[in-house]
Amino acid sequence: MANDIESPGKRILLIRHGETEWNRIHRFQGRSDLPLNPKGRDQARDLAFALRKESLTAIYSSPLVRAMETAHLIRVFHPSVPLFEEGGLVEMDFGEFEGMEAQRWAVEYPDFRKAWEETPGSVTMPGGENLQGVQRRAIETLERITEFHPPGSTLLLCSHNFVNLTILCHVLKVPLDRFRELRQETAALNVFYMQGRQLWAEVVNERSHLKKETSPYKKE
Repeated sequence: MANDIESPGKRILLIRHGETEWNRIHRFQGRSDLPLNPKGRDQARDLAFALRKESLTAIYSSPLVRAMETAHLIRVFHPSVPLFEEGGLVEMDFGEFEGMEAQRWAVEYPDFRKAWEETPGSVTMPGGENLQGVQRRAIETLERITEFHPPGSTLLLCSHNFVNLTILCHVLKVPLDRFRELRQETAALNVFYMQGRQLWAEVVNERSHLKKETSPYKKE
């Protein structure tokens, strides 16, 4: 994945963790700390192999076990690269909806579901977060992390669905109310370049590295 920008800037590999059992059965996961399932570990290994030749400067991961497992599997090919737990990359807090199956939620909370479908950017999960808050902390975290590293660095960040989606919305200038136009599937890879606070996206939701899965969302 060559850098097409004349100045090297800083290269950011933003990934989503591999699949968990709650991902498989469509249950709201949020801050619930589940490990990868067997498929998720295979996905993380495939992603790790695809990134084996990258010259990584540092790895930052959400502290949740599914993200840390994914990051550790990637680090197998980069044993000298430091790995840091980063709380700012933790998944969106779903509050009272944590652990609920999506189908049950849709039936039991029709009014909330309607608001979430129409204006998701400003809807706050009961006892949890909203997308605006997630995006604010995600971008603040991204900017803080990159300040520690010089131009030419390649940083890998391992995070979660909604954190990654809000970052993608920021980079691609997509309003949060339209976040569903983007996708962030398990073990997906995104590639950005950063100069100052300016960000460019080269790859979005790339999953061709998965042996049994492909994605139409690669950005050429």
